[in-house]
Amino acid sequence: MIVLLDNGHGGLVNGSYQTPGKRSPVWNDGSQLYEGEFNRAIVNGIIEQLTALRIPYVNLAPEYRDVRLETRVNRANKYPARNSFYLSVHANAGGGHGSEIFTSPGDTKSDAIATIFGKAYQKQFPNRKLRTDFTDGDLDKERRFYVLTKTRMPAILTENFFMDNEEECKQILMTPEGRMHIIAYHISAILKTKETLF
Repeated sequence: MIVLLDNGHGGLVNGSYQTPGKRSPVWNDGSQLYEGEFNRAIVNGIIEQLTALRIPYVNLAPEYRDVRLETRVNRANKYPARNSFYLSVHANAGGGHGSEIFTSPGDTKSDAIATIFGKAYQKQFPNRKLRTDFTDGDLDKERRFYVLTKTRMPAILTENFFMDNEEECKQILMTPEGRMHIIAYHISAILKTKETLF
């Protein structure tokens, strides 16, 4: 199994954030989260663990500039669909709390992977909300996001807490401990995915 990792949006280059928007408010203490920095920190933590576990992976967007969605997908589609899956990592916004896992519409292998990730999240964060949609019988939310519909392999997108929720942003997204727990839930889910689906 090859894990194709997509850290959403751009990062920081010489202190300059590469993506318009995609950031928290500036909080009263002057702190602010840049989503692209958070996404890269989580993916880098996943990479460190996968390396130790000797699980193959590809970082689809190692650059700190904001790599186009088409480029990310084209890079992913060079890998065989039968033994790889696409994992896009994000932080949420828009007023809310908790986390979500997205797949493309329809019943695919992506749904099974999303269910594994949802259960791993609930185990790691038993007191935090998993925002679900069971109308089609499973917990993931379905959207026609480009990276979910244009990839040849199963693909999921995790939205990890809300960066415009001050408590979640400052207590989870911006803390080493919170990030460690987010990485741990992703790793636990990847291991279960490898064990049961590949």
